[in-house]
Order: sequence, then structure tokens, then C-alpha cells
Amino acid sequence: MQLVTPRIEHLDVYRAALETGWSPRTTRPEAAAEELRAIAKDADAFVASLNDPDARGDDIQLPDGSFVKRLPSFRRWIWDDGFCGSIELRWQDGTNALPPTCLGHIGYAVVPWRRRKGLATFALGAFLTEAQGVGLTAVDLTADPENIASVRVIEKNGGQLVTRRDKLPAHGSGQEVLFRIELPQ
Repeated sequence: MQLVTPRIEHLDVYRAALETGWSPRTTRPEAAAEELRAIAKDADAFVASLNDPDARGDDIQLPDGSFVKRLPSFRRWIWDDGFCGSIELRWQDGTNALPPTCLGHIGYAVVPWRRRKGLATFALGAFLTEAQGVGLTAVDLTADPENIASVRVIEKNGGQLVTRRDKLPAHGSGQEVLFRIELPQ
């Protein structure tokens, strides 16, 4: 198991995962089709857009269709004998704080045919070092309270429940749980 920086030579397997309907954004399944269009338009530019520590990319569309300013971010692909999923880090320079429209510092998604193999647990644990590298001292993650697998992944990596709360209207309805992982200093 490893995290790899997205590269053009791996794009075919990533595209194949998107073509199944899998989305790297669990709150926006339509992101799969959007990414497929971006790949078709300019594959090199798409791969480059996955590493955006200066937040130069386009604004981010929320589940309700509204847009917010992009945060610095980068994505890695979860790899174990092929593409298994995606994990992304988002942050604001100089602070652990996030705008209320951002669900958390880290988001991840594993393709359905590779779930229940410890890949998300591994990826999140490995990604915590990346979070330290951008100056974060803690990361926040949210999950649907019924998504027991995601809750376990967060808890196995030291996540402590902060609160259970209603989702912002821009993110749909229902509840979410907020976890925090303190990073070693």
C-alpha cells in the first residue's frame, strides 16, 4: 500500500474508476462526470490541478450547486496493485481553522471493489504526515454518522469525536459527526 502523487501515466486507471460512477467526492457523486470532462478536455492540466497548494484553481462547487473559493489543497491516489482510491488535504495557511463550508481538512474515498481491506485506514494514517508538512497541528474530518466504516477509519487514526451536528444547508440535510486528530509536534 502506498500513496502516489497523481501522474499522467496512472490516469487511465483513474479514469476507468470514474467511468464506473465512483466519485472522489463522497458528497458530490456528479464530480465523477465533471472530472471525466476535465480529463477529456486536457489530461495534463487535470493532473496538474490535483496539486494546488496555492489555491489557483477554479472555485469549488458545493452539493447545493453554490460555489466557494478554493482552498490550498493536494490529492494523492491510494495504490495497492493498482488504483484503489483518493485522499485530499485542504487547509488555510497559518491556521487550523477552516471556513464553515469546508467539511474537513481531509477527505477520502475508496473504490467499492477495494473496500474493507484497510486501505482508507492506511491512507489517512500516512496522510497525517502530509498535514504536518503544511503546518497543521490538528485536522478535522466529518462523516455521516451512519457511515460506520468511515467513523472507524478516523477513530483508528486517533480521531476524537468533537460534536454531532446538523449539516449546513449547502451540504444537504441530515447530521454529520466532526472528529479531530491532534498531530504530534
